[in-house]
Amino acid sequence: MICKRRLVALTQKLIRINSENPPGNEIQLADFIEKEMRSLGLKVKTYSFKKNRPNVVVTLKGVSADAKRNAVLFSPHIDTVPAGGGWKFKPFGAQIHNGRIYGRGASDDKGNLAVCMEVLRSLVEDKAALKKDLVFAATADEETGSHLGIVPLLERKLLKVKEAVILDSDEFHTIIAQKGLIHCRVKIFGKKAHGAYNWQGVNAIELAAKVITRLKTHKFKYDNHLLLRAPTVNIGTIKGGDKVNMVADFCEFSVDARYLPGTNPRDVLKEIKKIVSREVKNFKIEIDDIQHPYGISAQHRLVRTYFKACVSMKQKAKLTGSEGATVISFFKKAGIPAFATGFSSRGTAHATDEYVKIENLYQGAKVLEKFIKEYDNV
Repeated sequence: MICKRRLVALTQKLIRINSENPPGNEIQLADFIEKEMRSLGLKVKTYSFKKNRPNVVVTLKGVSADAKRNAVLFSPHIDTVPAGGGWKFKPFGAQIHNGRIYGRGASDDKGNLAVCMEVLRSLVEDKAALKKDLVFAATADEETGSHLGIVPLLERKLLKVKEAVILDSDEFHTIIAQKGLIHCRVKIFGKKAHGAYNWQGVNAIELAAKVITRLKTHKFKYDNHLLLRAPTVNIGTIKGGDKVNMVADFCEFSVDARYLPGTNPRDVLKEIKKIVSREVKNFKIEIDDIQHPYGISAQHRLVRTYFKACVSMKQKAKLTGSEGATVISFFKKAGIPAFATGFSSRGTAHATDEYVKIENLYQGAKVLEKFIKEYDNV
């Protein structure tokens, strides 16, 4: 049985363990999770792809002959963005105020992590005899690309599951579509000169400004999607030049481009290159990351059963798309159907004075447990 008091205390404990990324050091939190899960008599394995960056994989064994073949994965992440300054509440204090627990990671993603752990404890205590294996993966490095977390776990086939539910959303919303992303850096090369004789040089910063204006006003081609907005471009960083009285011979800026299902990332990159070439002769584009878009049918049995559980518990789940990147896109390559949901508080992730509503966590734990039991019979 889900215990609200225990769930609240667990969430507080998780928040108080610093797992900021960067710099990236999840080992203390991973050790805590491992100890808690082993205390339930569950099978626990840890996988590290870099020192002090463990992933914890827990299995509640099913009783049927094909339990392993039909395993279902539930996965939150254990790292958080840096706390930063300006907090009214202590970022690692896990203080309770007006039915909310405050702290870095409260919504993203330690509240959802606590829910998964409480549901596992409840299932074990109630001696639930599930037919299918239930796999719980608490993963590292989500905030900086999952290159030390869900990605290598899938690529190395360390997560052998049939379907997956990612716990990294809010207000019971169900993400069944997601934009793809391209992260790249545009490097522009000019020619140095004295600032007083700027016509003798080629100012890379000024060229970059023209390119950025073109990028921000460019209309990328795309097919309309019911759950997603149009493609977007964001300029995240920019640097260049040596001194105020010198013509800058170098400027670099980073581009975050989000594109819709049905669009080839190569085509997006071609358009970006074409835009840059209209203003600049000497440039280079370096790609840092590409993630493909993702979609799962609203009629998939995994999604339908989750919605049924939400409705039966009188929770207003909503089908939605993600403008940002969750790890569900990585499951496409692995051929594993997946969707994302969660019980965080909307608009608080990565914010100062991040919080999660206690009632969301409690109701979320009850919904997740009901969903697991009902889907076990599908």
